[in-house]
Amino acid sequence: MLDRDAITEFREKGATKLAGVFSDWVETLRKGVDYNMEHPGPDGRFYTDDKTAGRFLTDYCNWDRIPEYRDFIFNSDAAQIGAALMGSETVQLFHEHVLVKEASNGLRTPWHQDQPYYCVQCPQTVSLWIPLDPIPRERTLEFISGSHKWGKLFRPERFNGTALNEDDGMESPPEIDPDGGEHEILGWAVEPGDAIAFDYRTLHGAPANHSNNLRRAFSLRLLGKGATFMRREGVVTSPPFRDITLETGAPLTGAEFPRL
Repeated sequence: MLDRDAITEFREKGATKLAGVFSDWVETLRKGVDYNMEHPGPDGRFYTDDKTAGRFLTDYCNWDRIPEYRDFIFNSDAAQIGAALMGSETVQLFHEHVLVKEASNGLRTPWHQDQPYYCVQCPQTVSLWIPLDPIPRERTLEFISGSHKWGKLFRPERFNGTALNEDDGMESPPEIDPDGGEHEILGWAVEPGDAIAFDYRTLHGAPANHSNNLRRAFSLRLLGKGATFMRREGVVTSPPFRDITLETGAPLTGAEFPRL
């Protein structure tokens, strides 16, 4: 199903583009995201650039109330693609995540890793970031090649630049100069139905959307074998999963995290 070069790039560089793998699901996901925009979940958050009217929505954990998300998660090839990329015999859902930048939104997505936000640990992880609108190279998601192998986790921050947990003792994400040549920066122009796959530990970010076009993206966070629950006392995670009562180190189980 997947090109061997794409699997190698994912494992070696931490991110890869998968062209057209979800083309048949674009309209389904658009319908779900449009509903989500009008009916955000309890943890949905709109960020607005003070200089423009464009909004930036991030929301997650709505698959159990939005049928289009549920249809995609359980009936698309996402689990098989995730298994091939991770080299895992099993695939488990962690959560879905929707990011929508309206036209002329001047807020960029800052450089960050996903893993430090989460209440889970797993040796095999993959996010499938699926654009629902054409996105040119200059406005696409970007990745620092090989950063998933640095052995570092950086402080989680909200997308407005404030710390998720004050005084958490973690190192700030590094300042990345896209034109500095210090790092190989990966990024691809994408069409609706493509997917960009990346490891939870890969540093990534995205430019502001100064265009007149909407930028919708649906992300699926998947886990391979050996996922365990992890939470530190007094530390906020994103998603918060407030009702989960698992002990730290326990296998990740429960209806919120179905095996796919």
